[in-house]
Amino acid sequence: MPTLFTRIIRNEIPGRFVWSDDRAVAFLTIEPLRPGHVLVVPRAEIPVWTQLDPDLLDHLMSVAQTIGQAQQAEWGCPFVGLLIAGFDVPHVHLHVWPTWGPQDHDLRNAERDPASEAMDEAARRLRAALRRLGAQGAVPAEPGEAEAE
Repeated sequence: MPTLFTRIIRNEIPGRFVWSDDRAVAFLTIEPLRPGHVLVVPRAEIPVWTQLDPDLLDHLMSVAQTIGQAQQAEWGCPFVGLLIAGFDVPHVHLHVWPTWGPQDHDLRNAERDPASEAMDEAARRLRAALRRLGAQGAVPAEPGEAEAE
């Protein structure tokens, strides 16, 4: 049975994608610690990060770093959080989010029901920041999005 993330990758469940390449995707989490909080997910269903091929792990980290740079540029945060998780969904995923301090690293502080408009805006901003950086995996602008950059 496909994981929740595989179903998002297949567009069976909606997701706010900011990155897509042949090995990985990144989309906003539904419970962000801060605006722009994304999950970097390999397309392959691998349950734990210790089972990742070293090349895929390197790729995921590179994607996370690029997204982190875009988050810093867009939100002006001094730091970017990174957490490799897999407790809720047995499919490796890297949390990447703008952060200003330790309080931004407590998952109990995640926003449980963020406004759809705020999530759309965060995705738009992050996609635009990735495109400005010239990131190869940046998702193209959605209709009407380019004018807002």
